[in-house]
Amino acid sequence: MTEILLFHHALGLTDGVRWLAGRLTAAGHEVHAPDLFAGRTFTTIEEGVEHAEQDVGVEGILRRADEAADAHPGATAFIGISLGAMPAYRLAQTRPAARGCVAISAALPVDHFAPRWPENVALGIHLKSADPWGEEDRPVAWALAGEVAELYEYPGDQHLFTEHGHPGFDADATELVLARTLQGLGSPRA
Repeated sequence: MTEILLFHHALGLTDGVRWLAGRLTAAGHEVHAPDLFAGRTFTTIEEGVEHAEQDVGVEGILRRADEAADAHPGATAFIGISLGAMPAYRLAQTRPAARGCVAISAALPVDHFAPRWPENVALGIHLKSADPWGEEDRPVAWALAGEVAELYEYPGDQHLFTEHGHPGFDADATELVLARTLQGLGSPRA
């Protein structure tokens, strides 16, 4: 069993994020999905990004993620969807107990929060091959592939493809993300 912090995307802590957390829990892991937006949810990515940038700010998001990590010191895996990849990366790079990081619909340079990626922390990146929100992420992910990260690309242009109930939900790709994540976590039920 792995203790996981799952960080939501720009729509907030939605039912789709809770559904994904439930799937990981059903596989035998302890999953916490902190609410970085203090109860706010949005119907469009643009609205959520505006809220993140103007109302919460990067420092606010990282502070709330740190508070969640402090509240769950046993967490060793950090999963972030889109906007949530930022705190997942940071915690994976700065928490001594970290063992894994999964970024869905996002990729950041390895030196974003630390000089290099920790050798003992696995990194998995899951992207859609034609995601318009991922134009900057794909070259970063390709540079990390094989060296630091396992890169998985899925056909399509949906950004929030793991968001159950969202128009961009891709059930097949989500099942692959879950299977690959569970394999990386050493799931007791995978």
